[in-house]
Amino acid sequence: MRGELYVVATPLGNLRDITLRAVDVLRSCDLLLCEDTRRAKNLLKAYGISKPMLSLFEGNEERRTEEVLEYLLDGKRVALISDAGTPLISDPGYRLVRRCREMNIPVYPVPGPSAVIAALSVSGLGTDRFAFFGFPPKRKGKRLRLLEEAARFDGTVVFYVSPHRVRSFLEEVLRVFGDRTVCVCREMTKMHEEYIFGRLSEVKERVKERGEIVLVIGKPSTSQGAS
Repeated sequence: MRGELYVVATPLGNLRDITLRAVDVLRSCDLLLCEDTRRAKNLLKAYGISKPMLSLFEGNEERRTEEVLEYLLDGKRVALISDAGTPLISDPGYRLVRRCREMNIPVYPVPGPSAVIAALSVSGLGTDRFAFFGFPPKRKGKRLRLLEEAARFDGTVVFYVSPHRVRSFLEEVLRVFGDRTVCVCREMTKMHEEYIFGRLSEVKERVKERGEIVLVIGKPSTSQGAS
């Protein structure tokens, strides 16, 4: 009998933001896959759970995938979590899920928190049509080409941004996108969460370079006052 892989969404910050089903799956799984075992232990401890764990991150994903497939082919139930939010959204795990699909190993989502959706829901910007571009590339040339592509999208655009690069990135966004309306969502659901809404030219001066940041950019008409 083949096992099952569960892709489990976990809290962005506040440990109470977890579904009852997610807790049940974490309690019943045979193995927990996580980016950082230290962060996973904090979550498990909060709910009185103790499970065998293996790390799965960008550097070991290919090798770890084959190892985990052996567990699944042996009938084990495996839960995959990321450091926060929904796995595979700019996080590792794609190779494992793809291999499971190719081998007809069942994969089930356990929905819950997602930084992209959380940011969109409170941004005050259009949500009927949006595009998520993840973390921008580190190389300037690739980053600017991606920004140019994103600026052509006729809808709301979402990026994850590293805190120590956020101000320089906002300067680049301003040059490529123009002075659109944006919402910077920082440290969502955590003690120091902050939301800064307004024209990009004004917002970029108020952003703190710390914490986890989601940048939501409105389409051109939004910056001109359209609802």
